[in-house]
Amino acid sequence: MWAVCGLVVLALGLWSGIAGVRAAPQVPCYFIFGDSLVDNGNNNQLQSLARADYLPYGIDFGGPTGRFSNGKTTVDVIAQLLGFDNYIPPYVNARGQDILKGVNYASAAAGIREETGRQLGGRISFSGQVRNYQTTVSQVVNLLGDENTAANYLGKCIYSIGLGSNDYLNNYFMPAFYSTGNQFTPDQYADDLIQRYTQQLSILHDYGARKFVLFGVGQIGCSPSELAQNSPDGRTCVERINSANRIFNSRLKSLVDQFNSNTPDSKFIYIDSYGIFQDIINSPATFGFRVTNTGCCGVGRNNGQITCLPLQTPCQNRDEYLFWDAFHPTEAGNTVVGRRAYSAQRPSDAYPIDIRRLAQL
Repeated sequence: MWAVCGLVVLALGLWSGIAGVRAAPQVPCYFIFGDSLVDNGNNNQLQSLARADYLPYGIDFGGPTGRFSNGKTTVDVIAQLLGFDNYIPPYVNARGQDILKGVNYASAAAGIREETGRQLGGRISFSGQVRNYQTTVSQVVNLLGDENTAANYLGKCIYSIGLGSNDYLNNYFMPAFYSTGNQFTPDQYADDLIQRYTQQLSILHDYGARKFVLFGVGQIGCSPSELAQNSPDGRTCVERINSANRIFNSRLKSLVDQFNSNTPDSKFIYIDSYGIFQDIINSPATFGFRVTNTGCCGVGRNNGQITCLPLQTPCQNRDEYLFWDAFHPTEAGNTVVGRRAYSAQRPSDAYPIDIRRLAQL
C-alpha cells in the first residue's frame, strides 16, 4: 500500500470509529490504453507469444503479473503519483466497484492498425480496447444509477493512451510479415496511423472521456532489439526507425492542438517519451544508469535477440540498466518517464501541460 495520510484530528461529536483517512486520489479514476509497455495482465489468458506471466518478469514486483518489466510500468508510477492506493486493475480482472477507480485495457503486441502484431498471436488492438472500455461504461452507468451521473464522473478521470510502437516494430519495419513498408512512405504511414488514432479518440470522447494523455512513441531505434539487428557497433541508434518515430510523434502532438481546438469541453496533452529517452541516452549517469544499449535479461547480442527466457537469471544491478529486455524498460527507466510525464522537468516533457496540472482541471 502506498503512503497513508496522517491521522485525522477528530472534533467532538464526529464518528469515533475513524482512526485515519487516506488522502483521496487527485482524480476519481484512471483509464489506460496501450501495448506491452503498460500491459499488466490482459495478455495472460491469450494464445500469444507476447506474454510476461513468468519469472524473471516481475522479479522486483513480488512475482510475475503480466507486466513486461522487472517491476513497475510507467502507468503504475503515474497511478502512485496521482494518489491511488492500489494499481489500476487489468480489464480481465476488473470487477464490480473496482472499475470505478479505472481499468487498464493495454495489450502486448497491440497496435493502432488491426493487423499489427498478428505474427505473435492473440492481442487486443486499440479498437478492441476501446470496445472493452465501452462495455465498462455501461457497467459504470449501472453502478452510478444513470447516464448523467456516469458522464459527470468519467469527465473527471484521466485517460492515458500510448500506442504506435508495435505499428513500427511489429508491422512497418517487419517486411517479412507485412507489406506496409512497401505501401507507405514514413509520412504516409504516420498519416494513416493518426487517422485511425483520431477515430478511436473520438469514440472515447463520445463515451465520456475528457482528460486525455497521449504518449509519444519512444526511440525504438535505440532498443536492444534494433541495436542487435541493425546497429554496426551495437551502440549507434538506428536512424531510419527513429526518424519514422519522430514523424509520428510530430503528427500526434499536432493532434493534441486539433482536439483542443475542436473539443473545448476536453483537454488533451502530449508526453514526449522520445525526448525523455534522448535525455537518458545522452546523459545516463545523471539518471543513475550505467547501461543503455543492452537488456538486463535476454539472449544474444545486446541481450536483444528475444525477450527473457522463463526462469532466466537477469542482471543483478537492475537499477543501472535502462532496458529490462530486448524492448522494454526496467522499473528504473519507467520511473523516469512516469515522473516526468506527471511533473514535467523540461517544458518539452509535456505539452501544453503535464499530468499533475491536467488532474487539477
